[in-house]
Amino acid sequence: MNIKLWVLLLLLFLSTSGKAQDVLKGKASDSLIQIKSATTNISEVIIQSASRNLKLNNGNIVMAVSGNKDFKTSTNLLEVLRKTPGVSVDQENGIFIGGRLTPAIFIDGKPVVMSNQELQAYLRSLSPEMVESIEVNSNPSSKYDAEFKGIIDIKLKKNTNLGWNGSYNGNLYVNKFSFRENSLNLTYNTEKIAYNLQAGYTDGISRYRYQALQRLANTNIMRTNTDQEDTGTVYSIQAGADFRLNDKNRASVNLRGNFRENDRIRSGSLYTTDKSETKLVSHTESENPIAYSQDNYGITASYSFQNKGFKIDLLGNYLSVKNKQQDDFINRNKGSSELLSYWKSDLFNKIGIYTGQIDASQKIGNADIEAGIKYSQSDTNNNIRYDTLSVAGQFTFDPARSNIFSYKEKIWAGYLAYRQKFGKLQINAGIRFENTNSISNAVTVDSIVSRNYLEWLPSFSASYTIDASNELSFSYSRKITRPVFSQLNPFRFYFSPLNYWIGNPYLLPSFTSQIKATYRHKNWITSFTIGKEKDVMTRYPLYNPETNVLEYLGTNLPYRKFAALETSFPVKINKWWSVTSQFAGYYNYEFRPYLDEVFALKIYNYEIRLNQVFTLPKGYTITLFANYESKTGNSLYIIKPRYTVDLSVQKFWLDNKLNTKIGYNNILDSYDQRLEFRHKQIMDNRFTHWWDSSRFFLSLSYNFGSSKYQNNEIQKTEEENRAR
Repeated sequence: MNIKLWVLLLLLFLSTSGKAQDVLKGKASDSLIQIKSATTNISEVIIQSASRNLKLNNGNIVMAVSGNKDFKTSTNLLEVLRKTPGVSVDQENGIFIGGRLTPAIFIDGKPVVMSNQELQAYLRSLSPEMVESIEVNSNPSSKYDAEFKGIIDIKLKKNTNLGWNGSYNGNLYVNKFSFRENSLNLTYNTEKIAYNLQAGYTDGISRYRYQALQRLANTNIMRTNTDQEDTGTVYSIQAGADFRLNDKNRASVNLRGNFRENDRIRSGSLYTTDKSETKLVSHTESENPIAYSQDNYGITASYSFQNKGFKIDLLGNYLSVKNKQQDDFINRNKGSSELLSYWKSDLFNKIGIYTGQIDASQKIGNADIEAGIKYSQSDTNNNIRYDTLSVAGQFTFDPARSNIFSYKEKIWAGYLAYRQKFGKLQINAGIRFENTNSISNAVTVDSIVSRNYLEWLPSFSASYTIDASNELSFSYSRKITRPVFSQLNPFRFYFSPLNYWIGNPYLLPSFTSQIKATYRHKNWITSFTIGKEKDVMTRYPLYNPETNVLEYLGTNLPYRKFAALETSFPVKINKWWSVTSQFAGYYNYEFRPYLDEVFALKIYNYEIRLNQVFTLPKGYTITLFANYESKTGNSLYIIKPRYTVDLSVQKFWLDNKLNTKIGYNNILDSYDQRLEFRHKQIMDNRFTHWWDSSRFFLSLSYNFGSSKYQNNEIQKTEEENRAR
């Protein structure tokens, strides 16, 4: 066992060592438990019920953020999500719930229509102090889009003061290179209108490495190494206004733009030896400079009318995304510097998304009836041209790699939902229909795939409040997942000259049925989810022993079964030391035909998180966060265990106007992802993805403004919104 793992184990079990461990094994009650020890410097250990920063809402975890000491040292909302029960964030800032699902992001109860990169930039611009709460819904009802297998609803903290307020947030990350984030937030409130403006600027360099070892069909051994430096700049701006027309009518509009420029320097090598690794067979070097840009424009408008027990909401979204990328692929012989191949690519990608929906609800006695209709349309066009250097020294069009592809999708959806409370029992039931009309057109290969299908998707949930300390909930839903553009587009995305993935325009949508049960005892929340997914969309490797090319292709698996058991509980060791523990266990069984065989393995894995918070004198807060993920994988690949440890310190200054944070993320640089192909008789391949997540950081935020008094009517409205 290496020294890093020993250090990790020491940090993971620090909170349950010595006398503290003896106390945790005992029976805890509402009264204080005090144990005095003569063999430790801590004179007594006190276990208390932690404050109610966490609660349930119809079986969904709701976590308070602003003022929650668990998040005091977090630099932005993505860091908050990493520590939120049931949520995980990977090295590329991808967000998942339940260990596997990519959730939709809502802001103040409304879906956000943003590109992935724009959404990540927005979440990084939000400091914990700007967010009131996060609600994690891992089994949404039929009221929501069927593609939403999960929802994270972010409630922003509202400023109810008349006049103007502002805040600046700046984060600096340093390792070999530096990365900087800056955001400015301004609000101006009048009696009838609340204005807001947010501007952001991010720049810096990030690194990524890819390493692979493959035993080839001719018994040679090939090692692939890719090193990428990404120099990027991002500008973003949002401006909006909320109109309180009168007590019954509200309206809002929000305009935003996000602009990104990236210059990537990607270099690599293919180093091949004989099976004894003593004789060099070949050594090829590659250069792949990339110039990339993305421009996003979006607008959101909403209107609501409420009178007694009736309410109607209108919401419209528009998003425009334009991507441009130019690549050079240059491959040379390492020994002689001979040019082996040279090709260029020029990519233009344009996406347009329109959505509009109407939701209405009517209260009848102690029952609520809701209904709604939604229309969404997305148009995506992709044109990538490759030119290859010929023996004559001229670049000529390469039809084998070039690709023109378009995808158009229209969805009509509607739902009817019923909710009623019978004493301590609340029942929710709903039915949703979605009609999908899609056309994918691979112009280059003259292939058009058209689909038109209607699906009915039911949901049901029940929650029962036993008493103030105990509640139980149960839910069922059926969902649909449509393939996204990148999964359908049959163009090549290169990892190296001999390694790339390609989309499949014939992919089918998948359907998931799942059941979830949740139980809360005080601050201890446990949930169990079980389900089955049909026509699972996934990728599989295909190795060509003659050319040594390794492709990753898309396909639908017949089905997979899954289950997840998650629990979290905060424990207050004493007045200055508290621990939030999270444990999750996962089960996955997928039925995977591959080549001429069928592989069906039962995969079990688990994850442990400990977030320790130390509240010290003079207003200092120290957080020690540790995360361990066990060995996992699927029917084809083994994913090795990994872990990470973060340490950070926070303190307020200047009457709490200035907030400073300092720390080090991934101290042991131990969070790379290592995969190995299970079936050596088919292919012997292993590879590693590494991101520069081990970084020192410094964060500053400052609040300013001239607001002196509150608008009572605005304040009342916000309280009413929270009560719904």
